Amino acid sequence: MSENGKSPTPSWQPLAYAVILILGVYIGLQTGGGSSNGLNMVGPRSALNGVLDRVEQTYVDPVVREELEQVALDAVLEKLDPHSLFISAEELAALAEPMEGNFEGIGVEFIIQQDTLMVVAAIPGGPSEKAGVRAGDRILTVDSVAISGSDLTNQRVMELLKGPRNTTVVVGLDRADTVKHVLLRRDRIPIHSVVCAANLDGQRGYIKVIRFAQNTAEEFELAMETLAEQGLSEVIVDLRGNGGGYLNAVVPMVESFLEADDLVVYTEGEHVPRRTYKARNDGRWKDWDVAVLVDESSASASEIFAGAIQDHDRGPIIGRRTFGKGLVQEEFSIATLGALRLTVARFYTPTGRAIQRPYGEGVDYGDDYFARYERGELFHQDSIATIDSLTYVTPAGKVVHGAGGITPDVFVALDTVRWSGYLSDLSWTGTLRDAAFAYVDANRAEAERQAQSAGEGLESDALLTFLIEYAEGEGILPPAEWTEAERSELSDRMAAQVIRNLAGEQAYYTFLTQGDDAIERAAYWLENKSRMGIVDGRLTLQ
Repeated sequence: MSENGKSPTPSWQPLAYAVILILGVYIGLQTGGGSSNGLNMVGPRSALNGVLDRVEQTYVDPVVREELEQVALDAVLEKLDPHSLFISAEELAALAEPMEGNFEGIGVEFIIQQDTLMVVAAIPGGPSEKAGVRAGDRILTVDSVAISGSDLTNQRVMELLKGPRNTTVVVGLDRADTVKHVLLRRDRIPIHSVVCAANLDGQRGYIKVIRFAQNTAEEFELAMETLAEQGLSEVIVDLRGNGGGYLNAVVPMVESFLEADDLVVYTEGEHVPRRTYKARNDGRWKDWDVAVLVDESSASASEIFAGAIQDHDRGPIIGRRTFGKGLVQEEFSIATLGALRLTVARFYTPTGRAIQRPYGEGVDYGDDYFARYERGELFHQDSIATIDSLTYVTPAGKVVHGAGGITPDVFVALDTVRWSGYLSDLSWTGTLRDAAFAYVDANRAEAERQAQSAGEGLESDALLTFLIEYAEGEGILPPAEWTEAERSELSDRMAAQVIRNLAGEQAYYTFLTQGDDAIERAAYWLENKSRMGIVDGRLTLQ
C-alpha cells in the first residue's frame, strides 16, 4: 500500500493504456471513425504522432516514448504477415554478423565452465591462432581485468574481447597451471557458411551449407572445386536446418547447375513488379549429378535452391517437407532506432510455385512443427499436407506442389532414436557440448592423437560413461531403460563433439555423415541414376 492508503498503480498500466489509445485512434481512422480532439489528425501517421505527443506531454505518469513506439510498431506489424518485423539497432547489429560473413575480434570460440572462460577453439587464420592460443586455454584476464567468477556472462566476454579492427588487447592465459600474457591485435574474423566439403566414397562428394550469407556462393564454388580436383562428378548438397538468407547468395549457386537462360526464381508483389533471375551462362557444374537434402527447418533461400533443382529435373530432393517461407523482405532503416523488415513480394520457383505456407486468421503459424508431428507427417510420406489445386508439372512430367514448402521426391522419416528425450535434453541444455569439452580437457594428449585420425581410436564406452557421469552432475539422469541403438547414437554424438573440439567443423560434419540415413539414400539414388524415371508424376527408380 502507498502512503495515501490507495494501492499503487502497476508500472505496466501507463504503457498499456497509452498503447491501447494509440491503436484505438489508428483503427478508428482506418474505419472512418474518430475525431481530432485537437490533435490535428491529418492522416494515420499524424494521428499516431499526435497521440504520442499528447501522452508524452500530459499523461499522469512518466512514459518512455520509445517504448510506446515499439509496442505500437509491433502491434501494426503483427497484422501483416509472420515475417515483417521491426528490429532494434542492437538486434540488427547482432543479426548482421553471421550474414555479412565476418566480425571483428580476436577469433576464439569459447564456453563458460565452472565460472571460467575456456577456449574451445582458435578460429583458423584469426589473431588468436596466429599467436598460439589453443583449445583448453583458460582466459583469466583481459587488459588486466579479471573475468572469472559467478557473474561471468557471454555478453560480458564479448564486450571485452570484440572490438574494432587493429585495436589491441592483452589476455592472460592459464595453460597447464602456467599463466602467460599474450598481446592480440583484433582483426576481421570469418564466419563460414559452407562448413564441410567431403569425399564420401571416391565417387560422390558432400557439401554442408548452414546459411546463405554474403560469402556463401564463393565458399560453395571453392568447395565444388575441391571435390572436382579429387575426380568427383556427383554431389550431395545438405541444406537441412538451413534457415536461408540472401537471395543474391543462392542464385549463383543454383546457376552453376543449370544451362544458360534457365529460370532460377522470380519475385513479385502488389507494389513490386515481377523480377526474374535466370542463369546467365551454362553453369560450371551443369553436367554434375546432384541430390539435395532438406527437412522441416530448411527455409527461404534453401527452398529456392531445392525448388529450382526439382523444377528443372536436375536431381532428387531427399528428406522431409521444407518450412514454407516464400516471402521476400526488404529492409528500411529508421533513423537510429533500427530497421523495418517489410515483406514486399513473394518468390516463385521456375514452374510458378509459391512456396509460402498459409498464415493469417485461424492459422497457428508458429505451431506448424507440432502440427506436422501430430499429423504424422514427420514419419509417413502419405501424411504430408498438400493442396491438390496447387500442383505444377516439371519439363520431365513430375508433379510438384505449391503453397507449403518443397515436398521431397524421396521421403526420409525423422529418426526418433537420434532425437530421443534424453539426447534432446543433453543437446538443448548444452550439456553434450560441455561434456565433450571437459573430456578433451581432461584427456588432451590422448584426444589430440585420436583427432589426427578423425576420431579413430575413440573408445565409445569411455565416452559414454564420461558423458553420463557429467550429465548426472548437471542433474540430467539417464533413462531407466534404453536401447542399444540409443546408446550407440549417444556415444556417436559425443564422439562427434570431441572431434569438433579437436579438429574443427569439417571433421565434425564428415564424421556425422557416417550412418546418416538421408545421405545413404541420396548416395543410393545417385548411384542408380540410370534407373530414374517419372511414373504417374512421381520420381521413381525403374
